[in-house]
Amino acid sequence: MTETNEPKATESPDTPDRNDSAEKNDTSETGASKDLKSKVIEVLETCFDPEIPVNIYELGLIYDIDIDDAAVVAIQMTLTSPACPVAGTLPPEVENKVKNIEGVSSAKVEVVWEPSWTPERMTEAARLQLGMF
Repeated sequence: MTETNEPKATESPDTPDRNDSAEKNDTSETGASKDLKSKVIEVLETCFDPEIPVNIYELGLIYDIDIDDAAVVAIQMTLTSPACPVAGTLPPEVENKVKNIEGVSSAKVEVVWEPSWTPERMTEAARLQLGMF
């Protein structure tokens, strides 16, 4: 199961679909894996870049969540910039929080730099919270 926050080919890159339409169209997901994915997202929403008062999921820093049949969670995420002061602490925090979710057998976070993060990756709610409307 994979969730990707990248714009789809038919979308403008300025308006990413954060409503997870790929998830809605994926009939291979079981109820248990959907529940686990919901728990992972819930935990991601408790992780913050201390300089920005919006969680990393709403900021669009999470590019992909993959959960295999053995409940191994693989997350691809980015940071707002390579020089981000929490580059050494935020990814391990995310990994540890996800590992502690009941039902997760293990978790791995990979930091990726392509595509580069831009404010357009934020949800509308995040933009409103930051006054970027």
